[in-house]
Amino acid sequence: MHIHDNLINECRRGNRKAQFRLYELYSKAMFNTAYRITGNREEAEDMLQEAFTDCFRNIGSYRMDSTFGAWLKTIVINRCISRLRKREAELVLVSDYSLHEMQEEQPGEMPWPDMSVIARAVEKLPDGYRVVLSLYLLEGYDHAEISQILGISESTSKTQYSRGKDKLKKIISSMHRDG
Repeated sequence: MHIHDNLINECRRGNRKAQFRLYELYSKAMFNTAYRITGNREEAEDMLQEAFTDCFRNIGSYRMDSTFGAWLKTIVINRCISRLRKREAELVLVSDYSLHEMQEEQPGEMPWPDMSVIARAVEKLPDGYRVVLSLYLLEGYDHAEISQILGISESTSKTQYSRGKDKLKKIISSMHRDG
């Protein structure tokens, strides 16, 4: 039994009030997920609306073998990935990940910036980097899961993450320097 089973059952019956209540409960978290992946507020809002439309249209297929939030997040992520693919976002393929392994932080580097600076910097990343960084760092997926979600190899996911992290550091450093 899940916490929102009664609401979900009401949604299956087409109850608009129950649908609105689920939307109220989950929309902020799902918007944040969509925004981290798309890097664009308007597009994230579109993806949120489309994801909830898909959710309510297909709520009969929700089997309650995972939490509703996890099921909904999968819909949001898949919607966002589809949108990025439509924008013809291409992930860079690299055959040898070992050349791009992440390096440890060096003493004397600038202090870690606050979250608003990080959020603005993430928005400036290319789609491929931003998506992998978001899925890995913020959504908690591992590289095997990311490779399945995006249809890329695991080493490509690791490379995108590494390059994205490096690019993010450069963007933050530039923002810090430019003040």
